[in-house]
Amino acid sequence: MDRLEVSKIVVPGLEIRVAGRCTSTNAVLLSERPGHHPVLLAAEEQTAGRGRRGRKWRSAPGAGATFSLLRRMRCAPRALAGLSLAVGVATVRALRALGAGEAALKWPNDLLAGGRHAGAKLGGILIQTRLHGPDVVAVVGIGINCRSVRALGSQLRRSVVSLDDLVQPALERNTVVAAVAREVLAAMRAYERSGLPAFAAEWRALHAHEGRRLRVRLDDGRTVSGIAAGLAPSGALRLQTRGGMRDVTSGRIVSASAS
Repeated sequence: MDRLEVSKIVVPGLEIRVAGRCTSTNAVLLSERPGHHPVLLAAEEQTAGRGRRGRKWRSAPGAGATFSLLRRMRCAPRALAGLSLAVGVATVRALRALGAGEAALKWPNDLLAGGRHAGAKLGGILIQTRLHGPDVVAVVGIGINCRSVRALGSQLRRSVVSLDDLVQPALERNTVVAAVAREVLAAMRAYERSGLPAFAAEWRALHAHEGRRLRVRLDDGRTVSGIAAGLAPSGALRLQTRGGMRDVTSGRIVSASAS
């Protein structure tokens, strides 16, 4: 098994740490007093990893690239609503550069594969923020399946895919963490300057469900259907419904079909 090593995760401008085991890389970084420089914490194993809406993030020890990146963001908290979408673009950009040409996005924060693995989950993103003086501290948590784990699909009750399925020879996890972190750090700088509009067109091009008919379950349990038509400036998913264009700010895509 290739082990995560600080010396092999080289990202200019980032303090790199590696933990053998921790509760969750997001939780560890959020509990610390932020310094002046961004920090990356990667872990071989998380005992309390979290996904969106408090769901448990499942990853076998040594099978994934699981890490968090902390950075101060000099913008208003409300301006960070679309940061996860920008981070998604950066992550897929890095994975495709490493040879995973099927890597794609699912609104709002999933990494998928297309092609012969269409719709299978490759990873996910969780962003948490807190105020620190005049700045907002953003912690970007990323989990990417690197090695195939047979039981993972049944645990998640959905199809999953790993980088091993998409790229041969297999990528070292240190290489994956470093490549994604470099792109994400650059994206956070760009987002601070220009916001989501700088990423909207590329996000739409990388969205696995763009132009497809989606059924989205809203937070209140209702569902809405329509054709995926990009993003609103806020980061909401735009759906062309029978009643006109609708922006979905929060929900879960439960099905996608040809429009």
